[in-house]
Amino acid sequence: MHTQESLLHQLRQLGIDDQGTLLVHSSMKSMGEVEGGADTVLDALTEYMKDGLLVLPTHTWSTINADNPMFHVESSPCCVGILPELFRKRPEVVRSWHPTHSVAALGHDAEAFTKDDHLFDTPCARGSAWGKLLDRKATILLVGVDLKRNTFIHGIEEWVDIPGRLTDGREMLKTVLPDGTEISVPSRRHCGLSWSEHFWKVDDVLERKGAMRKGMLGNAVVRVCDAALLTEVITSMLQDNPDLFSDNLPLASVYE
Repeated sequence: MHTQESLLHQLRQLGIDDQGTLLVHSSMKSMGEVEGGADTVLDALTEYMKDGLLVLPTHTWSTINADNPMFHVESSPCCVGILPELFRKRPEVVRSWHPTHSVAALGHDAEAFTKDDHLFDTPCARGSAWGKLLDRKATILLVGVDLKRNTFIHGIEEWVDIPGRLTDGREMLKTVLPDGTEISVPSRRHCGLSWSEHFWKVDDVLERKGAMRKGMLGNAVVRVCDAALLTEVITSMLQDNPDLFSDNLPLASVYE
């Protein structure tokens, strides 16, 4: 059985900068049996990043839409797993105000990191928390999930302005603050194909170019991604081939 101490040991072995910024996408089930369950995993991550900034996605894109437009910062449940759902409720954790692609952060500058996401009308704007991950040369840790769950790649597609990724129109969504204040947030949405289901294609390229390495946390295979190098590699690939993620076929030999 895994414990907080054994998980901390594995995090140290992964070589993650404990004073930097860490974003975690996760599958709790993939980690196997952990003493104390999901809370122990969060305790380990929080302890490891106590001198840095810990970030988890708290997305609500599956439930907040034109038919259900009210995103409650304090109470709207996230749709990306048990760890983010428990994390957002913890003391001192700050959740951003974006109605569909919010994040929750814990650290001395969590307020600054999450501030103003609601001012952008796209899911992963360059000036939002997703773009700040690049500015901060963050580490993205994929625990028991692969690149198909790496929202940051959606951001890269958005910043490169790949056509067909976002709706032209905007849904009239609202963010509701803890004090009841309502803020209108006109929002474009991801559209078209299930682009993220094709992100796995660059797995080998990222690893070969040093933008990603693999390890273990609990029983889970993890991918440790360097946000800056990830952006550099995928931006170049998308500029060369905007249709990179338009199908689910393996990459051509040119990338081998």
